[in-house]
Amino acid sequence: MIPNALSIAGVDPSGGAGILADIKAMSALGAYGTAVVAALTAQNTRGVTGIAPVPPEFVAQQIDTLFTDVRIDAVKIGMLGQQAVTRVVAERLMHWRPAHIVLDPVMIAKSGDQLLEKAAINELRESLMPVATVITPNLPEAGVLLEMSPVDNLKEMRRVAEKLRRLLNDNGERWVFLKGGHLPGNDPTDILHNGDQLFELPGERIHTRNTHGTGCTLSAALAALLPQSANLPEAARKAKAYLQEAIRHADELQVGEGHGPVHHFHAWWQGDRRPE
Repeated sequence: MIPNALSIAGVDPSGGAGILADIKAMSALGAYGTAVVAALTAQNTRGVTGIAPVPPEFVAQQIDTLFTDVRIDAVKIGMLGQQAVTRVVAERLMHWRPAHIVLDPVMIAKSGDQLLEKAAINELRESLMPVATVITPNLPEAGVLLEMSPVDNLKEMRRVAEKLRRLLNDNGERWVFLKGGHLPGNDPTDILHNGDQLFELPGERIHTRNTHGTGCTLSAALAALLPQSANLPEAARKAKAYLQEAIRHADELQVGEGHGPVHHFHAWWQGDRRPE
């Protein structure tokens, strides 16, 4: 059975991040993608020039309308922008209780622009993190969530993963997928931790400036793969491998003059497909 995956996130008109990137990743990995728009942005590969909020009650209406009709097997949460939207997303997901919830605590764009109200950070920590199956922060986001400076080595990453895990609900298996892309060196490692087991997922640093939306893509891939995998570590390894190849092929695209997108369809778009 083909799983139905939902992205609750913001819209990036350039398509490199947010809902548009999520739908691409979900589609590439065999899931049917659906979306609830939680925020609007005016942005391109060079930066964010504006953010327009979506009324929280309309976000709730989108979620409820979708769930009353469509079987949702997994949810990915990305940019929410506002404290009130963060709260209402947590409330509606607690009501509908999807099997898998992937929380990507989006706070800052690749360009450095702020994407989450400061007042919403505590709401995210207290309302959304306890309902998540897995959270996928990078090292700066982990620092904000724990109110500490970002760490820069693998030993400290293990401790951060343990601290983050304590913020999650203990009902059922809850995981932290701590991304090590900000570590120095050419072999960044991610940490996967559920309170009892801790896995290290080694990676390869691929040198390209086209890394816009990597966090969105990883969390969306994880949401697509969870219903199709035996367990979360298996889904996490597959999602990481998919993202690695999407980054590796990113320079095949020519989108914008700043941080371009990764290549979500690298395995499908082979060669020059332009009509003759």
